[in-house]
Amino acid sequence: MSESRQYELIYVLSPEMDEEGVKEFHTQISEIVENLGGEIETTDNWGRRRLAYEIKKHREGTYVLELINGPGAMVGELDRRLRVNDQVLRHIVVRVDEDLRKAKHVRDRRQGKVNRRRAARGLTSTAVAKEDDKVEASAPESAAVAKEDDKVEASAPESVDENSAAPKTEVGS
Repeated sequence: MSESRQYELIYVLSPEMDEEGVKEFHTQISEIVENLGGEIETTDNWGRRRLAYEIKKHREGTYVLELINGPGAMVGELDRRLRVNDQVLRHIVVRVDEDLRKAKHVRDRRQGKVNRRRAARGLTSTAVAKEDDKVEASAPESAAVAKEDDKVEASAPESVDENSAAPKTEVGS
């Protein structure tokens, strides 16, 4: 048996189908998938929407997204049956497990870099939280120190050096 993969199936049904017809069509699709060794993980009915362009003299259609796990042979048969059905205006089957694997790999690599940087600084996740708390706690103290420094500088008399345009602060003895 071939390897099980993950696929997204999106199909647009004719607007002539009511909600019961859409549910019945979904049960037909799920039977086909189960008979061919797959399973439907999730189904998301997007409802009736306006099409970007006219398809088979229809301006609207019912969109349905299904996440399917199964072998590649199942997808070929499912594609063939959807192509033959007159109620299906458009459909597409996309393999998504490879994209999900790549995204997970990038996410893991990025997290590894963050962990290495934190370890190089001697930080762990709890140490980072404690450091953030220290920064927040010391913020009022640093503001008070800055105000005192301003008062000291403001109270010292200034004189201008003849050779320089910048004022110099005199230090009293």
